[in-house]
Amino acid sequence: MSLADHLTAPVEDDEDRTPYSERGPAPIDVVAGFGFWLFLLSDIVMFSALFAAYAVLADHTAGGPDGVKLFNRGYVLIETMCLLFSSFTCGMCSLAIERRSAPATYLWAAVTFALGAAFLGLELSEFSRMIAEDAGPTRSAFLSAFFTLVGTHGLHVTLGLLWFVSMMAQVATLGFRPIVVRRLLCLTLFWHALDIVWIGVFTIVYLGARW
Repeated sequence: MSLADHLTAPVEDDEDRTPYSERGPAPIDVVAGFGFWLFLLSDIVMFSALFAAYAVLADHTAGGPDGVKLFNRGYVLIETMCLLFSSFTCGMCSLAIERRSAPATYLWAAVTFALGAAFLGLELSEFSRMIAEDAGPTRSAFLSAFFTLVGTHGLHVTLGLLWFVSMMAQVATLGFRPIVVRRLLCLTLFWHALDIVWIGVFTIVYLGARW
């Protein structure tokens, strides 16, 4: 290389020549996003194990009622519509967050919360009816697996609803600070993941029962 070429060549920043392993910690957005995706994946692994247990125990009714006798199509359909539509409203909430529109964020978060609460109320009503009919989780292996799988999903929905309340309080007090926006986006991802899991529950548990 000639002296002129050497002088006109772009100067490399010292940071560019530093190995990635020696550049220090990653930005907090990268670390938080990676950690939350690991959390979601671990949750999916847990639900996969519960699905597998239900698939094995679905026919072990111990002479008690099976899904055909217990499941109410109307309840299942309304539950599913509530949760699936809440995924749409949660998406609208995400768009409002990107626009930093507090009124729209409150509105869509409230609608999502209402739909999630309706879903949870229907699920608890179904559980109460089944227990009243002597079809509680201790009645058979099938019912133990059913209550564990569907109840775990319901617990996640409950935590999601509490998370919505907490995040709206943070938006009201802190505004759309970067940390608040990051938490809101994690919440919307969590809610969409619950919808995906419910599709699995609806398909395997309820549609899998021979009506």
